Amino acid sequence: MKGAAVLIVDDEEGLRHGLENLFAREGFTVHTAGSFESAVSAASRYPVDAAVVDVRLKGDRSGIDLLHELKRLEPDLVVLVITGYGSVDTAVASLKGGASDYFLKPIDNTKLLESVRRNLELRSLARENRFLRAELVQRSPHTFVTRDPGLARLLERADKVKDQPVTVLITGESGSGKEVLARYIHFSGTRRDASFISLNCAALSESLLLSELFGHERGAFTGAVERKRGKFELADGGTLFLDEIGDMSLEVQAKLLRVIEESAFERLGGVKRIRVDVRIVTATNKDLPALIHAGRFREDLYYRINVVSFALPPLREHPGDIPLLVDHFVAKYSERYVREPVTIDPATMSALTGYGWPGNVRELENVVNRIVLLGEASFSGGLPGAVPGAVPGAVPGAPAPAQADGQERAPSPSLKAGAEDAAARYERQAIGEALARNHGNKSRTARELHITRRTLALKIARYRL
Repeated sequence: MKGAAVLIVDDEEGLRHGLENLFAREGFTVHTAGSFESAVSAASRYPVDAAVVDVRLKGDRSGIDLLHELKRLEPDLVVLVITGYGSVDTAVASLKGGASDYFLKPIDNTKLLESVRRNLELRSLARENRFLRAELVQRSPHTFVTRDPGLARLLERADKVKDQPVTVLITGESGSGKEVLARYIHFSGTRRDASFISLNCAALSESLLLSELFGHERGAFTGAVERKRGKFELADGGTLFLDEIGDMSLEVQAKLLRVIEESAFERLGGVKRIRVDVRIVTATNKDLPALIHAGRFREDLYYRINVVSFALPPLREHPGDIPLLVDHFVAKYSERYVREPVTIDPATMSALTGYGWPGNVRELENVVNRIVLLGEASFSGGLPGAVPGAVPGAVPGAPAPAQADGQERAPSPSLKAGAEDAAARYERQAIGEALARNHGNKSRTARELHITRRTLALKIARYRL
């Protein structure tokens, strides 16, 4: 890796000079030292990416001591140990101390260079992985934005269980923030450094769902050309979020119950028992007790997943959060589109606050996304097609305001029918615009709208898009 800095530490001047020339010819920046003290001084003064350290040095301190000191100064430093007096104990001590490799003299220069390059590349990949994981955590929607007292109490309960390996059930209308709460529990708890794996149980057929959950062995079924790890394996040590669990078939429910009870399973077509440590969080917008009564959901599974439950209210029951959520989404999408944050004028904010939001927070987010993208928020008189029929300042259930001439408005459809019609018009427009932005690609469109591809296909057929 050209441009990297290497520290050569050996009390033999000839070997030190030879290695210096070797690495310099390959484009490395080279520093040399002949003792423990001079090596520590060089590592403190210069940026060093890798060090080649002889075990035997002049003085009281050995190369193993230097290895520990260098790793203390820079934990990510790549250290290779060389020695002319090889022994098993020395090799073990080197590797336990954090050495990346171990070479006996006389040194094979080609192998030494290959080892340095390989270990620097591994270090680079590890750093990139840590950076990407930090970015993923930062960008994942796990911040629960609210100032509603009821939701604040709900989050306090979530804080009490987030570090415990208990199953959690989250209920609420579609778009009310069930996955955000699941992510909050994971990313603010002790499992935050492990994987958060989500799976929509309504989006897959029974056979595909089994394969996604448990994985399969090669040849388990037609098309299984290689082994595949399932979501349970991928979530080992972390959290598995099962959305729309109310749509899971009874057969899959039985297998899920067994995994919850035993913390072990077999891949499809396999015989080996695989043990996992997974915290399961489930969510649904269905009435599970009613499904149990109808024979469509297992009662024993319900009690297993309902150790701790959270019921999220619809957005219309905490409208005071709407301005806070609008500000949050404006900041989010302004950063995404690299734009100055738009200004939401009072009339627009009043329209947003007065709307019933049948699609809850997800619908609000999509509207704000459109506002930021198209820059249509700095005006008076409501939203241009974003919230059809919304009356600024209107409170769901309140009488309609009088006309300017003092006459009452003509009879209109019921509030529910009007809200459904308004939501349908907006939904059709939003899907059409998303399809256009993604050039008709349904998979990308579904990801942008935070819905499954199957749901998108049904809506396309419904609205004849």
